[in-house]
Amino acid sequence: MAEGWANHLGGEWLEAKSAGIEAHGKNPRAIAVMREAGVDITQQESTRVTARMLEQADLVITVCGHADEHCPLLPSGVHKKHWPLEDPAKATGSEAEIMTTFRATRDDIRARVENLIDDIKMLAHTGSKERT
Repeated sequence: MAEGWANHLGGEWLEAKSAGIEAHGKNPRAIAVMREAGVDITQQESTRVTARMLEQADLVITVCGHADEHCPLLPSGVHKKHWPLEDPAKATGSEAEIMTTFRATRDDIRARVENLIDDIKMLAHTGSKERT
């Protein structure tokens, strides 16, 4: 969902790619709740992170404790942020309750991506050498 939001909200000047410690396939519930918000993530793939991806990155964001703990060593100059999110795919309950969890996660991720984009734009505008 983060890749979808980043490319949807900032795609004219940034490129976001997602990958994980493990590949889990496409989650139809994530696709559905993003579609509700007007973002199509059907073309995204669930892939494992590679050394090449990390070499091309400016910023790596981990979104769960497992990914944060097992994140590979990053090349010099690549920054890392951690967003401690609960995995909605692990939600239990009725279908309605699970979808509510997915929607809450979708909205949380959107807010985090919007804040990140604002921070990056601010740094670019001020010409700061600091990175987020």
